[in-house]
Amino acid sequence: MTTKDQTLSIFALGGVNEIGKNMYVLQSADDIVVIDCGSKFPDETLLGIDLIIQDISYLQENKEKLRAMIVTHGHEDHIGGIPYFLKQLDIPIYATNLTLGLIEIKLKEHGLLRQTQLVMINADSKLSFGTIETTFFKTSHSIPDCLGIAFHTPLGTVVHTGDFKFDWTPVDEQAPDIHKMAELGEKGVLLLLSESTNAERPGSTPSELKVADHIEESFRRATRKVFITTFASNVHRVQQIINAAIKTNRKIALLGRSMINVVAVAIERGYLEAPEGLFIEASEVSLMEPENVVILCTGSQGEPMAALARLASSNFRGVDVLPDDTVIFAASPIPGNERGVSRIIDNLFLLGAKVIYGSGNVTGLHVSGHACQEELKLMLTLMKPKYFVPIHGEYRMLHQHRLLAQSVGVKEENIFIVNNGDVVDIMDSTAIQTRSVEAGNVFVDGFGIGDVGEIILRDRKLLSEDGMLVIVTTLSKSQGKIISGPDTISRGFVYGPESGELISEVNQTVRATISKMKDKNRNQRVLKQNIKKSVEQLLYSRTKRKPMILPIMIEV
Repeated sequence: MTTKDQTLSIFALGGVNEIGKNMYVLQSADDIVVIDCGSKFPDETLLGIDLIIQDISYLQENKEKLRAMIVTHGHEDHIGGIPYFLKQLDIPIYATNLTLGLIEIKLKEHGLLRQTQLVMINADSKLSFGTIETTFFKTSHSIPDCLGIAFHTPLGTVVHTGDFKFDWTPVDEQAPDIHKMAELGEKGVLLLLSESTNAERPGSTPSELKVADHIEESFRRATRKVFITTFASNVHRVQQIINAAIKTNRKIALLGRSMINVVAVAIERGYLEAPEGLFIEASEVSLMEPENVVILCTGSQGEPMAALARLASSNFRGVDVLPDDTVIFAASPIPGNERGVSRIIDNLFLLGAKVIYGSGNVTGLHVSGHACQEELKLMLTLMKPKYFVPIHGEYRMLHQHRLLAQSVGVKEENIFIVNNGDVVDIMDSTAIQTRSVEAGNVFVDGFGIGDVGEIILRDRKLLSEDGMLVIVTTLSKSQGKIISGPDTISRGFVYGPESGELISEVNQTVRATISKMKDKNRNQRVLKQNIKKSVEQLLYSRTKRKPMILPIMIEV
C-alpha cells in the first residue's frame, strides 16, 4: 500500500472541550493505538453517579485493530478509566515505572491485575505497532515519570505532548528533554496534539522547587499540629513535605487511602526518600506532642468523603483538629471545586484552626503542573507542526491555544478545534475534518457501567427536588371497583401529619378517576396514566410543585 492510499486518523474520545477523562486515538491503516484512559468526577447535577468514563463503542467495533494503550502519566484523569476499559476490551498497557505502580493499585481493586499485560517503558523506549513506530521524550509535570509520545507513521510524525510544563529546576532533577523535542521538529512534525489547561495564563509556570521554602517556613511558624493537604499524586510536593518535616523535627501521619497508596508505591519504586521511623500511624497522633506532628491528608479539592472533609467535621476517628492547629492547603482548587473547598475552610475556622489557603501566587505553597502561554509557544516552536490540534481543555482554552499557535506561525486553516468524536483524517499529507465517531459520557454507578442514563438521572433530579407520592389502591379484578384505599404515602414532598387535607384531596381525585373508567376490562397501564395526570394537575394547582407520582394498582 502506498502512502497515497493510506489514511491517518486522530480523534479524542475524551479530553477536548472538557477537563478530565482523557483518551485519544491514533489509527494508521489497520493499527489503532490508544493514548491514556482517564476518568472524571461528576458534578452535583449527576446524582448518585460515582465516575464518568468514555464511550468506547468505536474501539469495541474495531477491537481486532487495537494494538496497545500508552499512558503518558499517572494522574487520575489519565488512568482512572483503565479498569473499566479492560473489563470490556483486552489490550496491553504501556507506561513508565511509577505510572504502572499506580495502575496496578487500581487493577488489584478490580481483580484484573493477573490477566492484564503491563509493559514498562521509559524515554528511551522504541515500540512498533504495525505501521506505527513509537518513540518518547521526557516532560515535566506535577508527577514524576511523564512522557510525551511521537508516532512515526508512513504519512508523517504525530506528537502527543501529554501534560507538561518546562521546569528547568525540577525537584527530581529530571529536566524536560528539549533536545529530543527540537530533533523531532527538525525532522518534521505532521501534526501536534498539545495540552491547553493554562492557555489563558500569560508568562511561564514557576518551578516546583520554589514551593519547598514556603512549606518549611509554614512548619516552623506552626505552634501545634500541622495538617497539610495536596494532591496525592504530586510526589514532588510530598517529598518537599517529607524534607520539611525532617528539618522541623516532626513525624508524619498519612490520612486518606489514595495518599497512603501513592506514598507506598512511590517509596517502593524509588520516587520518594524517607528515613526509617518518619511515618507514624493515625492512632499515634494523640500520643505525641502536637508540635512534633504533621498530618498529610487527601481532600484538597473539597471532596466530601476525603480525609480533610471528615477532619473539618470532627468525624475522623482518633485525629482531631484543635484550636491553634495549622491547616495548609498546598493545592489550588480546580475550577468547579471552589464551593466544596470554601465549606471545608469555614468548618476549619469554626474549630479554631489557623488556615493557610488561597492561590499559589498568594501563599507560595502551590504551583501548577501545566504550561502557561510562553511554554506552550515554546513547544509549538520546537515542534514546528504543519497541523495542530489543541487538546485537554475547555473550549475557551482551546481557542486561546489556537491563537498562540497562529502567533508562532501555524496557519489558521491548519488548526483544528474539535469535539470528542470529531475525526481529523490525513490523506496524502492533507488534513480534513468531515466525520465523527460515537463519543460521549458513560456513567459508573456502583457496580453498574453505563446502565444509568438520562431518564434515570432525570427521575433522580425530580425526586431530589420535589419528592414523590406513592398511591396504593386495591381493586376488584372482576368488577374493577375499589376494595381498599387509595392510600397515599409521601416521601420528600409534604409531611404527612401536617398535610392531611391535601392527601385527602389526592385520594378523592384517585377515586373519581377510577370511577370515570367504567369499562370492567380496563387497561391498567391507561388507568395509571390517568391517575398520574389528574393527581399531577391537582398538586401543581395547590403547591406549584411536581413530585414523582407512582400509582400502584393491586387486583384481587
